[in-house]
Amino acid sequence: MLDEQTAGAIANDFQTPVFVYDEARIIQTAQELLSFPHHYGLTVRFAMKANPNKNILRLLHNQGIHIDASSSYEAVRALDAGIPWQNILLTAQEMAHNLEELIQAGVQFNACSLHQLEQYGQSYPNSKISIRLNPWLGSWESNRVNVWWPSSAFGIWHKHIDQVHTICKKYNLTIVRVHSHIGCGTNPDVRENVAFINIQTLQHFPDATTLNLWWGFKVWRMSHEKTADIHTIWQRIADKIKDFEQKTGRKIHVEIEPWTYTMANNWILLCHIQDITSTGSEGYSFVKLNTGMTEITRPCMYGSQHPIVFFPQNQTQQNSRQQSQEYLVAWHCCESWDMLTTMPWDPEWLRPRSFPTLSVWDICAIWWAGAYCASMSLKHYNSFPEAPEVLIRTDGTITIIRKRQELKDIWENECDVT
Repeated sequence: MLDEQTAGAIANDFQTPVFVYDEARIIQTAQELLSFPHHYGLTVRFAMKANPNKNILRLLHNQGIHIDASSSYEAVRALDAGIPWQNILLTAQEMAHNLEELIQAGVQFNACSLHQLEQYGQSYPNSKISIRLNPWLGSWESNRVNVWWPSSAFGIWHKHIDQVHTICKKYNLTIVRVHSHIGCGTNPDVRENVAFINIQTLQHFPDATTLNLWWGFKVWRMSHEKTADIHTIWQRIADKIKDFEQKTGRKIHVEIEPWTYTMANNWILLCHIQDITSTGSEGYSFVKLNTGMTEITRPCMYGSQHPIVFFPQNQTQQNSRQQSQEYLVAWHCCESWDMLTTMPWDPEWLRPRSFPTLSVWDICAIWWAGAYCASMSLKHYNSFPEAPEVLIRTDGTITIIRKRQELKDIWENECDVT
């Protein structure tokens, strides 16, 4: 855990808000994922939408992690970061604007709809292709993070396999990878059932040699949450892959994409209290931070929860912080819903949290901000510049991996009209 002295030093050297990542934790998690049980090969992919900083991508690549890109722009970004073309899989809702460039570079393409499959076939007949299916079974904690089921537009609906074969026959395409996305959860039974469904789906694609399970594994952020038992889950899946080989003679290479598990608990967003106010005895006490949805959008988007720790900035405060008080923690944007302390998985409601008595300029550490925070923020709203990111190296040194944006850079692409 980050101690008060280190938090103060980082806040002083880099100012706040600032994202802080831990290199040792990233390496440890990558090695844990690569040690999953398997029989016929394993590829671990990182969905770079979780954190696309080129230094993070390179660090994961050096550990043997491959990349999944959710847009053609992410694919170019990964290539520019030095990720080998053969290590990048493009799985995008929007058809690549530069598909020819990416295919020529060697990026692997994953068709996410019948229309994408048709477009790919028109341009690249007589070739191999990967498809993403919606398996109709999965898990989610909020309707806002539902990535499967009839209400989700992710992937080709599982009942449209006949149409897949029609398109493949038309363009002589060979399906070599089947891919599915079922959301983030902890229940091993759900994962085992979905794995069984996907393995059974392989029977419809006799040339497929790879099964990609784009699954998030729930990791605890709050004390009442629990982390998925990933080794139990993957031992069950490995056993089912083995059973499939014994029945069919087909040895299936497994790909996993535990994007949340890779980076979510790595590490924090440091900020300051910049104001404290209240709405009186009939209302609430508010702590206002110098950060917000411009850095972390998840709480106000779907009610996700993050631990919050405050570090007092003088000894007098430390000695007087015996009593606790309930506060709502507000961000800095001019939006009523820019709040950190939302109701779990329901951003329409708020839930105060109890903290020792706080003061303006106390340092605040918002924990587990490594994934879907810097990359999924409403940056530039109210013209707040993009926050910097720093990496604590394995030797203890602290290196900046993204500098704070200059204010003028926000509007540099605007054109003067006379």
